[in-house]
Amino acid sequence: MSLFQSFDISASGMTAERFRTDIIAENIANVNTTNRGDGQPYRRKVVTFEQRTVTPFSKYFNESRNPHVGNGVKVNTVTEDYATDFTATYDPSNPDADANGYVYYPNVNTVTEMTNLIDSTRAFEANATAFDASKSMAQAGLSIGQ
Repeated sequence: MSLFQSFDISASGMTAERFRTDIIAENIANVNTTNRGDGQPYRRKVVTFEQRTVTPFSKYFNESRNPHVGNGVKVNTVTEDYATDFTATYDPSNPDADANGYVYYPNVNTVTEMTNLIDSTRAFEANATAFDASKSMAQAGLSIGQ
């Protein structure tokens, strides 16, 4: 693996985790959004990652030389969470209440989102530490000739 490839891998991880943090912040900001304009409450969003691929020629060339070298990570999809249900609260005075007086709040759990935020922050920090370690190795290599 080249030195610049290690920079690229760490940078892709930081970029992906920053995007995940933005989606988590959006979820937390919409924890009380009962109507997003179409009559439905806000639905929690989930980010999934996948391995970043490179151009076909260089992919096969690099895999033939060293099949265990990665290329980083990228955001695969941002999907809405249909696995968890909305929270129903009885409030007939709310303008978003249904015919039975229930208001449906988003399926966003603040504790879960804060846990995911901590996880994302730690992953970002790990990638930043790996980037700094690569940078220190590059600087040490350059100082050998002095």
